[in-house]
Amino acid sequence: VQLQASGGGLVQAGGSLRLSCAASRRTFGRYAVGWFRQAPGKEREFVSTINRSGDSTYYADSVKGRFTISRDNAKNTAYLQMNSLKPEDTAVYYCAAGLDPGSSTAFYGYWGQGTLVTVSS
Repeated sequence: VQLQASGGGLVQAGGSLRLSCAASRRTFGRYAVGWFRQAPGKEREFVSTINRSGDSTYYADSVKGRFTISRDNAKNTAYLQMNSLKPEDTAVYYCAAGLDPGSSTAFYGYWGQGTLVTVSS
């Protein structure tokens, strides 16, 4: 499955953005989706994941309460709503798909190209 992440941009601290992850296949609903991010000079880190049906989600502590992951299988799209953004959220955000949800990159065999989120102070 091919993934296309979009929705990144420049936002002030405290602002919001919604990222989208569009999949190329109607079998999108068979995959769990994860969001990861990578800041300059740092390793890629887990942000959030959602299971195939969308009724189970999990978040990194750093974003819990501020970010919300969701999906619309009818539209082959997953979302990451990001509120109360902080400068430390600045990173390239990647969506990924795999058979099971998890916080490790090893769970995901398909990756999108990334979308840049920049949060100014």
